[in-house]
Amino acid sequence: MRPFFGANWKMNGTWPMGMSWFQTAKSLSRPGEPSEVVVFPPFTLLTAVAEDAREAGLLTGGQDLYFEESGAFTGEISPAMLLEAGCSWVIVGHSERRHVLGESLETVARKAAAALGAGLGVVLCVGELLSQRDAGDAGRVVVEQLESALPPSLEVPVGRLVVAYEPVWAIGTGRMATPDQAAEMHGLVRDWLREKRPGQEPSTRIIYGGSVKPGNSADVLSRPEVDGALVGGASLDAESFFSIVRSACP
Repeated sequence: MRPFFGANWKMNGTWPMGMSWFQTAKSLSRPGEPSEVVVFPPFTLLTAVAEDAREAGLLTGGQDLYFEESGAFTGEISPAMLLEAGCSWVIVGHSERRHVLGESLETVARKAAAALGAGLGVVLCVGELLSQRDAGDAGRVVVEQLESALPPSLEVPVGRLVVAYEPVWAIGTGRMATPDQAAEMHGLVRDWLREKRPGQEPSTRIIYGGSVKPGNSADVLSRPEVDGALVGGASLDAESFFSIVRSACP
């Protein structure tokens, strides 16, 4: 499987920053890039950067979506709107959506189903709070999130699901899971997929997220259980982001 790298800009990025980022990206990306690289800018930049992304050999994705096709849902973005803006992927269930903005397991599941049903690839984020890890509940929490978002009835096209393990205690804190911790949790996700969704398991990439930076990425990405990374703050600088990508595929 090709490694998968996502640049999640979160609520950052203006038009000049986006144009500058992609100009740099064009000089750093390779023809036939060995990794699948997806940039997740703010909604306001998706259409503006779509052509530059294509020229750089990159894909674009939405940071979130709503599960309805249209209607009186002020401020929300539908799957069709993301597709129209040129998106191939969307992030669902990021910890900031779950723990800062209060999204429930049911909401995350409905978003994942709507995105897949519309033809978008889904980066499904799972991960535990520090209190849950300290209590020995990390595995239970992650399995609960997987079971809710990926019920047996959900149809998932081959290659259109990425699971991002992001321990909540490592996101934006500068603290990163050790390679052994990441490998253990990635193995748990892989085992769950193998048991519960065996047809999907071989094509599902399991990536790591949580304070990934150029200085620490090589260690965790060297583990065979880790198929790439979802990068937050370090992705705002194109050179920094691509140095992370290169740490997996020199």
